[in-house]
Amino acid sequence: MSVYNRLRRAVPGHKISMTRLRCLLILCLFVAACAREPVINEEMASIPVGPMPADFSGSWQRNYARDDDLNAALAAAYDRLVRSIPDQRYAGGAGPAGPSSKDADALYALARLAELITRSDVLTIAQDDFEIRVDRKDDFSLLCAFYDGKAKTLESPYGVEACGWDGENLVSHLRLPDGVTVTHRFTMSADRVQLRVITTVDSSTSRVPFTLRRFYTKYERPAPAMNCVETLSMKRVCSTGRLEL
Repeated sequence: MSVYNRLRRAVPGHKISMTRLRCLLILCLFVAACAREPVINEEMASIPVGPMPADFSGSWQRNYARDDDLNAALAAAYDRLVRSIPDQRYAGGAGPAGPSSKDADALYALARLAELITRSDVLTIAQDDFEIRVDRKDDFSLLCAFYDGKAKTLESPYGVEACGWDGENLVSHLRLPDGVTVTHRFTMSADRVQLRVITTVDSSTSRVPFTLRRFYTKYERPAPAMNCVETLSMKRVCSTGRLEL
């Protein structure tokens, strides 16, 4: 069952048109709102002089078999939403009135946004003593910069990004201009073969945040099958090995 249908079943009498959902997602993304407190504190933003606590560099391919199921994650978030409703929302002792359409729509918008953010099936991570860059297929890159033992806050057209270390876990916190926040927590297995990325999307437009876990396996990117070069005669020469011209 799709996320859309699961949410419709979860909220009795609640009808959401796809056009309205698109508008709600745009509203969630582009209407300014006060976000919750950042997850990067001063201690996390500091690192000891020397190597970084963990090395995430390499190519990582999505392991769909281990990923969170989007519908199950939405159902769990909906349960948290129900529990977050104040006691005043109970109607005449007949039980909880249930989330309002506004609350349910806001949660769905976060779930949809989290799905879009985590859709990349390949991550390419480059890391040195000062920077970590996470290139994501079909999405903008995440960049963490550390200088003089401190994380550097970076501004871009997408928002303000800050990074920190929670032990050997890398945490990236992006505050969008609209007040929506996106947090990625990177955790690597001891053998450096498996990578877990926990993504949480939050906004004051929703009573509860939405979280998805994605898993990746390290792999060696194959070399290009063909090497090609344009010659002066305007003809393309290709070879599976090194070109000698």
